[in-house]
Amino acid sequence: MEPVRHLIRLHRSSRSRLAVTAALTGLLIALSAPAAPADDADPPQPSTSPSTSPSPSPTPSTASTPTTPAVPAIPALPARGDAYMGMGVLTHDGSLPDTDTAPSDTVSRATQTEGVDVSSYQGNVDWKALWGDGVKWAYTKATEGTYYTNPYFTQQYDGSYDAGLIRGSYHFATPDTTGGAKQADYFVDHGGGWSKDGKTLPGVLDIEWNPYGDACYGKSKSGMVTWVRDFLNRYKARTGRAAVVYTATSWWTQCTGNSGAFGATNPLWIARYASTPGTLPSGWSAYTMWQYTSTGKRVGDHDRFNGTTTQLKDFATG
Repeated sequence: MEPVRHLIRLHRSSRSRLAVTAALTGLLIALSAPAAPADDADPPQPSTSPSTSPSPSPTPSTASTPTTPAVPAIPALPARGDAYMGMGVLTHDGSLPDTDTAPSDTVSRATQTEGVDVSSYQGNVDWKALWGDGVKWAYTKATEGTYYTNPYFTQQYDGSYDAGLIRGSYHFATPDTTGGAKQADYFVDHGGGWSKDGKTLPGVLDIEWNPYGDACYGKSKSGMVTWVRDFLNRYKARTGRAAVVYTATSWWTQCTGNSGAFGATNPLWIARYASTPGTLPSGWSAYTMWQYTSTGKRVGDHDRFNGTTTQLKDFATG
């Protein structure tokens, strides 16, 4: 260590500090380097005690080594209340590769009106920004089953109204938990009502794939039709207005047998992430609304009302 002390003294007193610093640095590096093992030293022996340190990465090999494919994790079921409009559309129907952004030019913006649908996933929504983007109407999830209300409902439902949008609310149906009439009552009692003010849209029955289990909620086709009828009849009796039915053709065919029982009485909101709405469920010759994407600007799900803004106001008025 004496050479080190000598260099330090020189560094403090010498006018050639740069040279001394370089010499000192080189010496310190040399002193700190591990000593080379002696020729007759025994090779290190593996430890017999377990170690908690990670194993070193293996040396890459130029030979091709087959690997076992990873087993995909089974997705956990969502918690009750987490469902939202269109939750199963991508999983079951997918999205055409050129879409999930906007309808094709065959569907003119001049004859359709842009809208969005939101739930608790979106939290507090910037409605003024959406209005600036040309969005003129919105639906907010109000309820699910008879056990859930959206904690952001007030900000979303009243906030859209205050920003100038025509607004409405929807109910995510769970036919395996309670009857249709009981869920309609719960919906109306927790934000699903309707008023003839020209700014409030009729309530929506969101009836689609079950995110918590069996796709058809354990019901037969006739049993599902009965459940839907009970909900729609009670909603009409409570509000004086026919509820909109939101669904996808594939689910409706699978779980109701493609029933045509409601086409003459209830407007259709079709779910299809594609450039066209495709084949509609039996009983409906036209759709009133169309959810065409799950990746729209700002809030995700974007929709089209099948008419002009004037016709949208007329629809709200009833």
